Amino acid sequence: MDLQALYQTLLSHYGEQSWWPADGPFEVTVGAILTQNTAWSNVEKALDSLRAADALNPEALSTMDTDRLAALIRSSGYYNQKARRLSGFARWYREQGGHEVLRQRPTETLRAQLLALHGIGPETADDMLLYAFDHPVFVIDSYTRRLLQRLRLIAGDEPYDRLQAGFHQALAPEVATYRQYHALIVEHAKTHCRKRPSCAQCPLSDSCAEASA
Repeated sequence: MDLQALYQTLLSHYGEQSWWPADGPFEVTVGAILTQNTAWSNVEKALDSLRAADALNPEALSTMDTDRLAALIRSSGYYNQKARRLSGFARWYREQGGHEVLRQRPTETLRAQLLALHGIGPETADDMLLYAFDHPVFVIDSYTRRLLQRLRLIAGDEPYDRLQAGFHQALAPEVATYRQYHALIVEHAKTHCRKRPSCAQCPLSDSCAEASA
């Protein structure tokens, strides 16, 4: 099975998905930072707290006391670190001119600028690029790594950029396709390809190392 066949199999089995859950592009960027090292259910609680405090906007996050911000996002874990990251990102976001200015920058330029910010690594930057700024970059997360390893499409702990390049070579550079594919992988990981896999009725069982073990 190659990456094209994997996409078609998942799409046929699960149907079209809608993801990232957010109200607007700035909320996507906030969620991308909050979801580091935690489950999305914890992020939703933090987003609700920010929304209730009328703080889910770049002006509020860039000026709020970080102790208060940390308290609002406590459910997301690592809340002191994330408060500093959110505050710094929001200041940068405002200084750069906001969403419309940023989204018009070339992909590699914007990606490099995001990676230069404190606390933003490749996965977080690519979440922002794909879901907030509409740039065709494929997001590599832990679900994707686990799935590719079990399907024997990668041998071990491949570098992030090499895995991403494989998807970029296999697929046309389309934002909608990249979003759909990533969402399908997330859905499959939640349904079947868990840390302790649930192989019954898995659409990929014929190609999976776990199912044949």
